Amino acid sequence: MLKIATAGILLLALVALAGVGRPEPAGGASAESAGGITVTGVGNVDAVPDQAELSVGVSTKGSTAREALTANARQMRQVIAALREAGVARRDIRTQDVSVGGDYEDGADRYSATNSVSIRVRQVDRLGAVLDAASRAGANQVYGPSLTRENTQALERRALELAVEDARQRARALARAAGVGLGSVTAITESTAYDGVVYAQRSTVAADTPIEEGTQEIGASVTVTFAIE
Repeated sequence: MLKIATAGILLLALVALAGVGRPEPAGGASAESAGGITVTGVGNVDAVPDQAELSVGVSTKGSTAREALTANARQMRQVIAALREAGVARRDIRTQDVSVGGDYEDGADRYSATNSVSIRVRQVDRLGAVLDAASRAGANQVYGPSLTRENTQALERRALELAVEDARQRARALARAAGVGLGSVTAITESTAYDGVVYAQRSTVAADTPIEEGTQEIGASVTVTFAIE
């Protein structure tokens, strides 16, 4: 029995010695860390809108659904013709909604019909004249306009360039504060891109409708990681 116990003790000692000098795992952490300075930069570009989108419609009433719809169709054809004469291209006029239903105001059985089109005006300085033309032709529903830029890609690229430069300036400030050198970019991600669009809305249209273009802000945000030297 003494020999068996002695052998067991020797075996345990050998096992213990076998583990000496082996590195312990660092809790699952990577042996090497990329490190660096990660910052978010933003860039914004202001631009004047060069086109407008809006909805123009006609609402009519009648004693029957057919009467309301017939009157509506006649008036809507006049509105579309007026839009075309005001310079809106056929491809920029699209039917949006046509409906007819009961209208029980004043306790009488009546019917109401509506027809609306979405239009795009590619010259903002013509927008007031287009709205006035539609109003004179019988349009009694106007929603919008939404003023936008037709081509924003170049402006978006410029906003991205400004966002990267902003990120670089932020990283330099952090590096100086930390007493380290700023290295090259190791990672970059475009976080967001957005358009701040100018909106206006009117339920009625008056003669000589004034339109102010204002400005549209196009922005970008990037997250950049710089190496530390």
